Amino acid sequence: MTLPLIAPRDAAARVAAGDAVIVDIREADEYARTHIAASQSQPLSIAEKAGIAADDGRAIIFTCRSGGRTAAHCGRLAENQRPDAFILDGGIDGWRKAGLPLEQDRGAPLEMMRQVQIAAGSLVLLGLLLAWLIHPAFLGLSALVGAGLTFAGISGFCGMANLLARMPWNRRAAA
Repeated sequence: MTLPLIAPRDAAARVAAGDAVIVDIREADEYARTHIAASQSQPLSIAEKAGIAADDGRAIIFTCRSGGRTAAHCGRLAENQRPDAFILDGGIDGWRKAGLPLEQDRGAPLEMMRQVQIAAGSLVLLGLLLAWLIHPAFLGLSALVGAGLTFAGISGFCGMANLLARMPWNRRAAA
C-alpha cells in the first residue's frame, strides 16, 4: 500500500487548521537537531514495535529528512491508518525549501549516523595515509573499520555508534 504525497504548504495549512498532525519518523537524535515545530517525534524503530499513535481524528502526515525513509517504509506506516494519511513531499528538506519554519538546536550533537560516517571515514583515510607514509601494516586499520561496518550492517549492532554515544559531546548538560 502506498500513501499519497502532500505538498509542504498544504501540510502546513492543514496543521494550522488543526485537522492534521505531522509525525516525524526519524530517530530522536535527528529530531532533536532539526524538526518541524508542530511535529510529533515517533521514531520508526519504536513505532515498528508500538505502532504509530495518532488516533484523534486528525490526518497523519509522515515525514523524515528527505522523504526517502517514509517512502521506503510506506507499507508499514500505512498499516492501521485511516485513508487520510500522507507523506510530506520532500520531507523536512522540502519543508525548508518551501520557506516554512523549522525548530533547530545547533547545540544538539550531530546525528549518530553522521558521527559514525565521519569517524569511520576518518579512520579509513588515516589507515591508508599511515600505510603509504609509514608501513603497509596500517592497512589493517582500514580493514578493521570495513569489517566493523559490515558486521554492523548484518547484525544491526554498531560498536562505533555505542562508543560515540558515550563521548562527552553527546551528553546533554543537566538543565
